[in-house]
Amino acid sequence: MRRPVIALTALLAASLAGCGIGATGPAPAGPPASGLRHPGSADYYAQLYFVSPFGMQAVARRVKSPVGPQQALDLLLAGPDPAERARGLITEVPAMPGRPTATAGAGAVDLYLPVPVAQMNGGGLGVSQLVCTAAGAEVPGGKQPPAVDVRVHEAHTQGTWTVRCNAAGNVIPVPSPT
Repeated sequence: MRRPVIALTALLAASLAGCGIGATGPAPAGPPASGLRHPGSADYYAQLYFVSPFGMQAVARRVKSPVGPQQALDLLLAGPDPAERARGLITEVPAMPGRPTATAGAGAVDLYLPVPVAQMNGGGLGVSQLVCTAAGAEVPGGKQPPAVDVRVHEAHTQGTWTVRCNAAGNVIPVPSPT
């Protein structure tokens, strides 16, 4: 019984004696960190929504200054850039006679479609892309999705309908106040 206790004590003493790190000074570790922002600089991103094999996907694209809803729509309508296409992202916004336009108000966006949604070929995901991209732009009043109301105006139809874009890129109807 005495031998196992002595062996265990010797093993414990050896393990506690040191961790194998010698006393050395500082060692060079390579070049300084890169990719960090300089103090006082700002990076701006436009949040665009494209379609992946798994559904809607938000993309943060670097821009030179903050973008409003119309500038964000223009970037969306230009389609995915090469890096986004390489990741399998596509657009489902159909070709239309005319361009969708958007204007921002206090905490809301008015989205004007040049054709009724019913006439947009396979436009369900395309409309979601337009709505979520417009909602994700800089809007006066400091609201951000999902708190931004998007009032959709369809050409040649009466009235508007109001929706919001949730964090998953789904378009959710906003109940009327009555």
